[in-house]
Amino acid sequence: MSAAVLHPVSTFARPRPLKHPLEFALGLFADVREGEAPTALLLTLNVFLLLTAYYLLKVAREPLILLGGGAEVKSYASVGQSILLVFVASGYGWLATHARRMALISIVTIFFVINLIFFWALGVRGAPLGVPFFLWVGIFNLTTIAQFWSFAADIYSEEQGKRLFPVIGIGSSVGAVAGAAIADALLFLGPFGLMLVAAGLLLVCLGLTYAVSARESAHAPKARRDGRETEAPIGGANGFALVLRDRYLLLFAAVIFVLNWVTKTGDYILDRQLIAVAHEHGTSAHQYIGNFKAHYFEWVNVLGVLIQLFAVSRIIKYLGLRVALIIMPLTSLMGYGIASMTPVLGVLAAARVVESGLDYSLSNTTRQALWLSTTRDAKYKAKQVIDTFVVRAGDVLSAALVWIGSRTGLSSSGFLRCNMVLSMGWLAFALLLGRAYVRRTGTPSAQQTGAVLAQ
Repeated sequence: MSAAVLHPVSTFARPRPLKHPLEFALGLFADVREGEAPTALLLTLNVFLLLTAYYLLKVAREPLILLGGGAEVKSYASVGQSILLVFVASGYGWLATHARRMALISIVTIFFVINLIFFWALGVRGAPLGVPFFLWVGIFNLTTIAQFWSFAADIYSEEQGKRLFPVIGIGSSVGAVAGAAIADALLFLGPFGLMLVAAGLLLVCLGLTYAVSARESAHAPKARRDGRETEAPIGGANGFALVLRDRYLLLFAAVIFVLNWVTKTGDYILDRQLIAVAHEHGTSAHQYIGNFKAHYFEWVNVLGVLIQLFAVSRIIKYLGLRVALIIMPLTSLMGYGIASMTPVLGVLAAARVVESGLDYSLSNTTRQALWLSTTRDAKYKAKQVIDTFVVRAGDVLSAALVWIGSRTGLSSSGFLRCNMVLSMGWLAFALLLGRAYVRRTGTPSAQQTGAVLAQ
């Protein structure tokens, strides 16, 4: 008698256990596997609160800088931030060399909390804070968000990160939308009250980071629990040296640099067109600009959230990071090309909505995932350099282009053509970075995509 007759039960497959409700819910947006949902949700909440704190401070800084320094001072502040970020990134690298991972994150977070209490104490006494607080917020935003993603890239393997970063990115996208609404609801506290609320949120974020670190240390394989790997001070050269001597990181820096150059110039072109149309409009120019901007930001935020929820994980899963990397520069090139041929405010606004929506969702998640294949010192030190100094350097070059163009009589169409040329350079760097990523990971993107599809 056959084994099948003797043991009929063995012919039936064992039923698969039902997914936890959290894993099922998150599975609608990304590939979340057993036991991964709690950490992913903690990180998502962490970045959500971090973005909320930033928007509280962003709202607090506007009246301080505009009434204390003026719009011109605000526009030139990116130069000062770039200079300061050289020292900030170098100091962060030095601290990372001498402090364990959680000590590093704790020191940086508590430093910013103490700063906010200090600003509050000075502000309620009538001290002029416009320029220093504006510079500080720009440094705080870039440093803390870069540190968050460094931590996320450090606790996840490359395979996990590519699956779970789209989920965590939901917290970033939704946080940008909800953070502005929360800030608006808390305006009655005044700018200095908002500083204290933001300080409290930062302490909550630190607590969440400790919870994630403890959970992952307890559940990680023994090799990853080794303190020399996960908690020891981060060795290696300083961040600037790491970027300059590693072709992959240098290409990464080039992509971020040109990206910010293009997008900041795009903001200027849109504002320039908007002002021209507003003066020709029948109603008040202030009212027209206010209504336009309100609808513009609403469309950007809604599109960004929708792309993050329903497209990002699928693009990364089925097309790979190499393809995801070039979607935004291609979109920018086409958008500015169409706008240059049809220089109408509505066309330019639509192009910028799509560009910004992609930047806040797909492009941001892709950039963070590209750090998964780097060393720990690169994740913390080089990332601080690229996500802070290089970002602001791109802003400075955009300001320089605007300054030169406005003084030489360059038209809006001329600026659009400049952005087309810059977008082509951006696309070229993105292609080179994608090729470097494939060489670094050792798996051709086409084979990688085919393997995923075959599963």
